[in-house]
Amino acid sequence: MKAMYKDMKSWLGRWGVKVAWLAAVVAVIAVAAVRCNRSKPASVSAALTDSLQCISAAGMQRVDYCGFRVYFNPLWHLPACVAYELTLTEAVGTHPRHNSWIADDSVPGCPGADEYKGSGYDRGHMVPAGDLKWSEQAMMQSFTMTNACPQNHALNEGGWAKLEEKVREWVMRDSALVVLTGPIVGKADTATVGTSQVRVPGAFYKIVLAHREHPMRVAAFIYPNRPCERRLADYNVTVRDIEQRTGINFFQCLTQEEQDRLETTRNLNPWLY
Repeated sequence: MKAMYKDMKSWLGRWGVKVAWLAAVVAVIAVAAVRCNRSKPASVSAALTDSLQCISAAGMQRVDYCGFRVYFNPLWHLPACVAYELTLTEAVGTHPRHNSWIADDSVPGCPGADEYKGSGYDRGHMVPAGDLKWSEQAMMQSFTMTNACPQNHALNEGGWAKLEEKVREWVMRDSALVVLTGPIVGKADTATVGTSQVRVPGAFYKIVLAHREHPMRVAAFIYPNRPCERRLADYNVTVRDIEQRTGINFFQCLTQEEQDRLETTRNLNPWLY
């Protein structure tokens, strides 16, 4: 009888340790969850997310595709801006790369798929195909010529690709980002390619907005259309700099005070550390 009592006491002791350990784990998880909830604001409404992707620019045709929006300039035969929200789940999609370019005949001024042939320039994605692996349709539509600009090959495969990869890293932390990208065509940028005379941009911009953070924070970049292999910080600018060079008004749905705060900020530290 004593031996049975001793065995039962030992068994209860072992389970007591396990229960205590499990309770501790649950407590830690609960605390962590509370901390995560405190560090994140309430979810951003779909209406606000959509509004943050809207721009103000004269003469642009808006085209909505699966997963991204294009503001197309028919005179340049280029997208002036592409906008989309990238979420954590979308960034880890598995659909394979499509790799077959097509023209969008419904968009006036859209160049043909072979317009860049022999030009020495890549058909550079403005919305990268790597951000649209979550949908076969979105992946296919990323290869529409309304999403392409003549881009220096070394830039496309080098510094610009690194920036696109950095955006995918950032979304792992911030869970969702609004991204706006496009070409900068200045008065001196008169070169063209193809029979449609597609304008060759002198530079490209990218704006990344962590719209679910409180307060929202932004990072903006301008990369010249040539090899760019310097530090990320060397290409960091303000949104206001991009507005002045493109004539586009970003974040027009926000209050003037919030626009001024976001558009004059140039601080990469919150993004890099």
